[in-house]
Parts: sequence; structure tokens; C-alpha cells
Amino acid sequence: MKLSSVITDLLGASGRRILRAMAKGETRPETLAALGDKSLKCGFSALVDALTGSMGDIHRQLLSQHLDRIELVDGQIEELNKLAAARMQQYQDAVTRLIEIPGIGAEAAQEILAEIGPEAAAFPSAQQLASWMGVCPGSNESAAENHSGRSAKGNRFLRRVLCQAAQAAARTNGSHLQSVFKRLVVRLGYVKAVWAIAHRICKILWNVLHKGARFREFSEARNPKAIQRAINHHLKALRRLGYSIPFVPKLAVAAEA
Repeated sequence: MKLSSVITDLLGASGRRILRAMAKGETRPETLAALGDKSLKCGFSALVDALTGSMGDIHRQLLSQHLDRIELVDGQIEELNKLAAARMQQYQDAVTRLIEIPGIGAEAAQEILAEIGPEAAAFPSAQQLASWMGVCPGSNESAAENHSGRSAKGNRFLRRVLCQAAQAAARTNGSHLQSVFKRLVVRLGYVKAVWAIAHRICKILWNVLHKGARFREFSEARNPKAIQRAINHHLKALRRLGYSIPFVPKLAVAAEA
């Protein structure tokens, strides 16, 4: 069976339904394929072909154990996220403003807030915050020649979060950060371009938290309705965590990059 060749996310809704049915002993490929969402790009026939094969009792047992373990870990993560959200209720406005930035989701916003505070008060400037995080270019100069642009190590937790946010922002169609990424990736390559976007997001974070600004998309290619849909998606995630958000925030003040 080659389910991973037709479904990108094996642990998505369709993948889990199919895998759970396989673990319970279902072998007919048509029945298994019918458990997949109609929105799957592979199509029903390709899914049937990928699910045609045999599975022994030991494989079903191992698959069932793995799925149970994944569900247990997912449940524990959800409990911890709700606990973190309960502690951050008083900073709800800051979390709401953070999710308006392309690439920043509900969990990333909570991590950022936990590390640098609701107002980033410890950092007088965006450059100092970027240096502390370790996302600014290094400067190892000697005799007026820069021998290394390697970034400092910084806060490894926020470096990871910002790197993931930068990659998500680079895939956000029509956003200003995506256009900057496309311009830089030709000259710098993928890794350095992502790092540059992470640096820019870091400066936006400082403006949002330290100045109380809201992020406003400058790209004319971005559909305002698409922006609002993305924000609403993150707002729903925050409500699931326990935040009480009665309104959709207006994108009024621009946070300069």
C-alpha cells in the first residue's frame, strides 16, 4: 500500500479515517477510499489504486498502537495549549494583533508573547530584539572585509518559531512578505531568503507589541477578503483555546517592517 504517495498529510482528517479503518481490519480498497474527502486532489481511482494491497495482523496491531499514541499526544498538547491560553487571557489584545501578521498563527502568537512579553518592554528597538532572537545578519569584519554573515545563536525557541512563520508567510499568496521572498530567493537562495523574512517579521513583531500597532497589508495583489478569511481562521483557533473574542479586529494601523 502506498497511501503516502497520494495523500500529503497522512495524519489529516482523511488520512486518519483511512488508517483507523485499516487498523480495525478493513481491507477493501473501495471502502477505504470512500473515507477520503472529495476535495482530495489525487481522485478516487488513484486512492483506490494506492490502497490496493495486503496487511497482516501484526501490521494492523502496530498501526493501531501508533494511532493511539498520536491521539494521546495530540490530546495532551491541546490540554497544554488551553492551559497556556487561560494564563494569557489578560493579554488577549496582543495575541489578536499578532495573528494578523502573515505566517503567525494562534500557537506561535502565544509562544512569542511568553518569550518577549506583551509589550516587548525589554527591547528599546526592533534591532535589539532581532539581535536577541538571533535573526539579524552577523558582522565579522576585519580590515574592512566581512568574513562571515552568520547570525548569532540567540533564543533558539523563537528562532524556530520565526523560521516556521517566515516559511508560512512566503507561501501566503499575494502578501507583501511573499513578494519580498520571491525577490530575495533569486539572489540569496531559499535558506537565506527565509532568514531575511524572519528578520523582517521580527521587526514587525516589535512594532505590533511595543507600539501597539496593527499589521496592515501593503500589497495590492492581496485580496482584502482573503486577508480577513485568514484572520478569521486564526480567531476560530483562539476561541477553541478558550479566548473570548467578540469581534473581528479592524486592520487600522500599519506596523512597519
